[in-house]
Amino acid sequence: QVQLVESGGGLVQPGGSLRLSCTSSGSIFSINFMGWYRQAPGKERELVASATNGGTIYYNDSVKGRFTISRDNAAKTVYLQMNSLKPEDTAVYLCHAGIGVWGQGTQVTVSS
Repeated sequence: QVQLVESGGGLVQPGGSLRLSCTSSGSIFSINFMGWYRQAPGKERELVASATNGGTIYYNDSVKGRFTISRDNAAKTVYLQMNSLKPEDTAVYLCHAGIGVWGQGTQVTVSS
């Protein structure tokens, strides 16, 4: 019943910025754990950032200081603001809800 839809991916030059959005639909009023994962070709999927309704925030060391996760619970949307992007940030970014639901993913490519 709950679905996640990501948007905001694209091609950007190193040093640029993108803002990813993940909107949930369905009858669930709120979801405690929301996270952004990424998976690059030949690499394991990794957690980039996560946020709980209780205010617990996590950032992967590789993105700390550059990425910001935020939530708009009224809109059932979680965002990932990505600044100072690096080529190594290139990956498919997937939204994940702790209830066990994944989005389809959105491609982020950082290249000059």
